[in-house]
Amino acid sequence: MGETFAIAQYHDADQIIKQLDNLIQQPIYTIRPDKLQDYVENYFNKKCAKSKAMIEEARQVIPGGVQHNLAFNYPFPLVITKAEGAYLYDLDGNRYYDFLQAGGPTVLGSNPVSVRSKVIELLNDCGPSTGLFHEYEYKLAKKISENFKTVEMFRMLGSGTEACMAAIRVARLATKKKYVLKMGGAYHGWSDQLAYGIRVPGSKWTQAGGVPRNCFKYTQEFFPNDLNDLERKLRLNQLRGGTAAVMIEPVGPESGTRPLHYDFNKGVEALCRKYGALLIFDEVVTAFRIGMSGAQGYYGVSPDLTVFGKAVAGGYPSAGGLGGKKEYMKHLSAGIAGGGKHKKALVGGTMAANPLSCLAGYYTLCEIERTGAIPKAGRFGDKLTAGLQKLIEKYHLPFVAFNQGSICHLETVGTMHFAINWSKPWQIPAILKATSERKKEMEHMGAAYMAEGIVTLAGSRLYTSAAYEDEMLPDILARFENVFQNVAVKA
Repeated sequence: MGETFAIAQYHDADQIIKQLDNLIQQPIYTIRPDKLQDYVENYFNKKCAKSKAMIEEARQVIPGGVQHNLAFNYPFPLVITKAEGAYLYDLDGNRYYDFLQAGGPTVLGSNPVSVRSKVIELLNDCGPSTGLFHEYEYKLAKKISENFKTVEMFRMLGSGTEACMAAIRVARLATKKKYVLKMGGAYHGWSDQLAYGIRVPGSKWTQAGGVPRNCFKYTQEFFPNDLNDLERKLRLNQLRGGTAAVMIEPVGPESGTRPLHYDFNKGVEALCRKYGALLIFDEVVTAFRIGMSGAQGYYGVSPDLTVFGKAVAGGYPSAGGLGGKKEYMKHLSAGIAGGGKHKKALVGGTMAANPLSCLAGYYTLCEIERTGAIPKAGRFGDKLTAGLQKLIEKYHLPFVAFNQGSICHLETVGTMHFAINWSKPWQIPAILKATSERKKEMEHMGAAYMAEGIVTLAGSRLYTSAAYEDEMLPDILARFENVFQNVAVKA
C-alpha cells in the first residue's frame, strides 16, 4: 500500500478564494460588544483570576506580559499549566480544547506518554545536552531521510527561522546567485531578509519593523497562484545575475490561508529548473502533518532543499532543520575540521541537535508512523470543517471554513486575504488600516472562543491532532455555536 495522506480530497481553491474575496468586501462581522464584555467580566475576570494576577506582575518584566507571539493578549493572556492530548489546562483549573497544538507540531497531541517516557529516560542518563555527538542525531536524520526521498542529508538547527536562513545561504553558495523569490504573504521566520511580503501579498517591507530596507536588496515576492508573475521576475533577474532560490509554503502562504491550485507547486518546480534556481520547500508546518513524506510527497514535487521545524522535535525545543541533496548539503558540514574544499555556510547553534530534541523527534516520528496519526488527524479536520461550514450557513455569516487535512482555517475577517498593488500606491494606507482593524476583531473572536473553552491560533486557524476523537466533535461545535449566535455586524 502507498502512503496515506492527511488530505483525503483536495479543495476547490478558486471557490475558496471567491468566498474570501466576498468576505473582505463585507462589513466586519464580529462578536457583539455586549457579549464580549460578558465574556470579560464573567469568564476571564471571575474564572481566570489567577492568570490575570500573574500576567499583571509579568507585564512588569516581560514586554506585553508574554514571551510567545502566539499567546492571546485580549483581555489578558492565560497561564497554561498542563497539556495533555487534546486538552490544555490553565492556572485556575479551566480546561480547553487545544487547536493551537503548540503552533502545529504536535500531530500526536500534546505531551504523549510514549514520547515523554523516552525523554525522561534520556534526562536520567545524560541530560538534555552534551555539546558532542549523540546517537539520536543520526537516528533522527536517518528517519527523516527514509521518508523524504529528496532529503539525502539533514542538518538539525534550532528553529524554522534558522533553517530558512541556512537554506538561503546554501542556495547562494550552490548557485553563485543572489536573488531570492518568495511567495507573497508567506511566513519564513523573522530573519531580516525574509521579513518581506509577510502576511499580506505585496506588502514588501511594510510589516518589517526594525529592519533597514537595504536588507531586502536581494529579496523579492511573487503573487500566490500566479506563475506568470513568478516567471516575469525570474526572467528579469537573469539580467541581474540570476535567482538563487524560490521559496514557498507548499499549501499556500501562512499555512494555506490563501489556498493554492493543486498543480501550482509543479509549475513552480518547472520554472526553477528552467531558470536555474533552487526550489526550497518550507515544510515547517506540513512535514509529518500532511504526510510522512510531507507536502512534497502529496504534490509529487522534488524540491532541492526542504526546511523543517516543529514536528522534527516532537513539540520539544530546538525544532528546526534543513534537508536536501548531498551536492547542496555539503555546504552545511559541521565540526571543527570543516567540510573539505567547498565553502561552508555560516550556521550554528549551541543547542542545535541536542540529545533531548533529537530523541523526542525520532520517537515522535516513529509513533506518528506506527499509529497512523496523520490520516487520523486529517479525518477529524475534515469533520470539524464540515461542522463549522454548517454553522456558518445556519447563522447566515460570511465566514469561510476550509482545510488542508489537519490544518483547518476559520476566516471571520479575512485579514490576510488583502493584497497590496504598488501600481496604485494611494490605496496602501487604506489597506493597512483595514487589515489592522480586522486583526483586532480577529483577536476578539479568539477571546470569545477561549471563553468557550477553545484555543485557536490567532482566532483563525485550528490544528487537529490524533488525540481528537469523534465523540468530542458535538461538544466542540456546540461551543463554536455559542460564539456564532452572538456575532453581528460591527457598528
